Amino acid sequence: EEDLLNDVCREVVEKWSDSQVVDAKEEKEDEVQAIASMMEKQARIVVKPKEVSSQEEKQRKAALLAQYANVTDEEEYPFPVLAETGPLGDNVTLFRNTNVEDMLNARKLERELLRDEFQKKKEQDKLQREKDKLAKQERKEKEKKRTQKGERKR
Repeated sequence: EEDLLNDVCREVVEKWSDSQVVDAKEEKEDEVQAIASMMEKQARIVVKPKEVSSQEEKQRKAALLAQYANVTDEEEYPFPVLAETGPLGDNVTLFRNTNVEDMLNARKLERELLRDEFQKKKEQDKLQREKDKLAKQERKEKEKKRTQKGERKR
């Protein structure tokens, strides 16, 4: 019986290992098949160019193309050419580069604000000094009055 039991166990293990190998092969085949089907689907998907169906649309498209194709040398740059020199002395053509001007204006505005703040602070300091001076003078007068009272009592 033991021999028979060992043979049965060995047979079960062999069958199980064979089935695992077959399952692994089937999984690989399934993966390959899935990838192949995805590639086929992607190959079938083709973007079809839009077809202009009506004659009216064809005429409109032709008119637009003709309009843009008929640009003369004078119309090539419809913007007026500016013959100015910028703040750095460079010749400005077509468009003015306002970045430098904007930066200079921003710095100028910042300096003006700082100057105004400094002026305000200066005035406040002056007022504070005057207040301190008046307070000191009042203290001296009070001290003087106290000393005069003390001398009268003697």
